[in-house]
Amino acid sequence: MRPSLRRSTISILFLALLCLCATAPIFLISFSWQFSPSLDQKEFIGGASSILQNISHWQSSDHLKSIEQKVNVEIREPKEVVYQDEDKSFDKDERNSSSENFRASVLANVSFTSLSRRSGGEMGVQEYNATPAAGVMHSSNTRPVIDEKIRCMEDQVITARAFLHFTQSSSNSQLMRELKLRIKEIERVLSQASKDSDLRRSALQKMKAMEDTLYKAKKAYPDCSAMASKLRAMSYNTEEQLKAQINQVSYLTQLASRTFPKGLHCLSMQLTTEYFALSPEKRMLPNSHKYQTSDLYHYAVFSDNILACAVVVNSTIANSMEQDKIVFHVVTDALNFPSMVMWFLMNPPGKATIQVQSMDEFKWLPSNYGLMFRQHRASELSYTSPLNHLHFYLPKIFSSLNKILLLDHDVVVQKDLRRLWSVDMRGKVIGVVDRCKKEISSQQLEAIVDFSDSTISKSFDPKACVWAFGMNMFDLGAWRREGLTDVFDKLLQLGKGKKLWKAGSLGLGQLVFYNQTVRVDGHWHLAGLGRDSSMPVSHQDIKKAAVIHYSGLMKPWLEIAIPKYRPYWNKFLHYKHPLLQQCNIHP
Repeated sequence: MRPSLRRSTISILFLALLCLCATAPIFLISFSWQFSPSLDQKEFIGGASSILQNISHWQSSDHLKSIEQKVNVEIREPKEVVYQDEDKSFDKDERNSSSENFRASVLANVSFTSLSRRSGGEMGVQEYNATPAAGVMHSSNTRPVIDEKIRCMEDQVITARAFLHFTQSSSNSQLMRELKLRIKEIERVLSQASKDSDLRRSALQKMKAMEDTLYKAKKAYPDCSAMASKLRAMSYNTEEQLKAQINQVSYLTQLASRTFPKGLHCLSMQLTTEYFALSPEKRMLPNSHKYQTSDLYHYAVFSDNILACAVVVNSTIANSMEQDKIVFHVVTDALNFPSMVMWFLMNPPGKATIQVQSMDEFKWLPSNYGLMFRQHRASELSYTSPLNHLHFYLPKIFSSLNKILLLDHDVVVQKDLRRLWSVDMRGKVIGVVDRCKKEISSQQLEAIVDFSDSTISKSFDPKACVWAFGMNMFDLGAWRREGLTDVFDKLLQLGKGKKLWKAGSLGLGQLVFYNQTVRVDGHWHLAGLGRDSSMPVSHQDIKKAAVIHYSGLMKPWLEIAIPKYRPYWNKFLHYKHPLLQQCNIHP
């Protein structure tokens, strides 16, 4: 009996071992899934602010030895998946496979680790798991971003400086020296390379050396709350510095827009000298009999900029099918009147007619007209310019005309504008381009007018859409009938000593011509070519527009002009002109 009992016992034990071998892997896999971090938590952080935001998500791991052995291991980059730290093992032949695998290994190994005390008293590893946001595709629709190693190095420097703060207050001088050395090495690499293709293999070795040093620092200073406080302070200081830089850039841009280019000053002086060298009878522009003929196409431009006026006139005439019916009325100040006249005497506009007037000739203007708009502090000089507000007196300036097309001096005409004279004005005064239907973020009247004044709030709708000056058709007969010039004068008196609207003629114009606008198609006027916005104007939109407007501070005749928009303006200016060459005015 004993031999048979022993054999049955052995058989039972053998079967139990088989069952254990079969179920153990399933149990271990489910246990590891339960305690391993999800893929969503393993996202690469590309900057200091993101490091601060995610520093509280550092998780502990029981694999200190395996992590120490795998810090310098290279990883093959999987396609269209998120990196996992558990995937850091691979065969030796893969280490030397290709430069692409080496790039992925460097990127995947930039995970910030620190030591923290476990509840049981033994030292564990907290790992700042990092999944690259640059260069890794989370989905097939995400485009890869290049230069991820450059960004990783920048993050390393930020983290190293944070740890350097702790080493300076302790006795760990060796670690402090090592951190300073690594920071200098990485900064030297960053000063010599702006993209990943500029990096040499030695730079990647320095990147790994920095990672090793950071690992040592995190073992020496495991206090996450102190690190979070330091990074928070660094983030705040960086944001303050960024704000200061943005303000400085804005100020310098505004300053540059207000300066008068040296070449334009030279041109004005040369033309003025030539003008006064002529006899009085030769200073007259031809075809003066057409100035008051109402059945012609009359254009008005208010400007003290010779080149800007030249481009407006040249582009309008070049695109017109009836040049002999065009009459341009250029209104300028007394200082620039001689040079403006001389320019068009030397450069006659083909069959078109040019009239140049000085605002000093308008004796009906108020005696304090030049000081009426200086109460508004503005960044752009044209906002406070009396010349910029003179178009509110169009019916008085052109008393014998019924219709006139007003063009700003920072526009370029690309198509024939004759059809605008056949637009049905429906008894309204001004034709404007309707932008509210197409632009969700259209500016409303309350953004540029102060509705805290009872008179303003009772008379106007704060949600009314704001239209733009730049290219506007005026029915001067309707203007006189509605008495809008008197409305303009009363609004000026109402706003005297107050800031009821933003500086410039835009806010005032919205009030003067309130409910007196007729909408025209959007292709007639395209604005925004003088602003460096996040949504640039496309080439297709520019090609379709009849008039393109360099609204903003970056005018095409300034050095701060946007390069991709400037050729549309340059092609209507003859830069080989002797005076332009003499004054060093070039494209």
